Amino acid sequence: MKLDISNREDLVNLMKAFYTKALVDESIGHYFTQVVQLDMEKHLPRITDFWETVVFDAGKYQGNTLKIHEDLHEKSPFESAHFTRWIDLFKATVDEHFAGENAEKIKSRAISIATVMNLKMVHGGAGLK
Repeated sequence: MKLDISNREDLVNLMKAFYTKALVDESIGHYFTQVVQLDMEKHLPRITDFWETVVFDAGKYQGNTLKIHEDLHEKSPFESAHFTRWIDLFKATVDEHFAGENAEKIKSRAISIATVMNLKMVHGGAGLK
């Protein structure tokens, strides 16, 4: 039986599992390996802070997630399919490892965040007013 996401360690393990897939994904992998050449040692604590803040209201993440992705979009434009693929990979990774209220919460928030980013960057903000 799968357990729910209950602490930072669970989020670290989730992020490691997700990025193992995302880094080699044909659709979105190049954003992490070529566009920004992501340093996972630096990124993992930062992205874990982000999700810990989202799931547990930890207040640890102080960055501007939208701005980071807008900068990526300028270097290599996103398409709606990229956001769809990211959501699919993220949800599948959560479902492989966890089940419960926080697992559902992180998936729901991920979908919301990706949808807003897609609307802002790919569709010029259409549907956000």
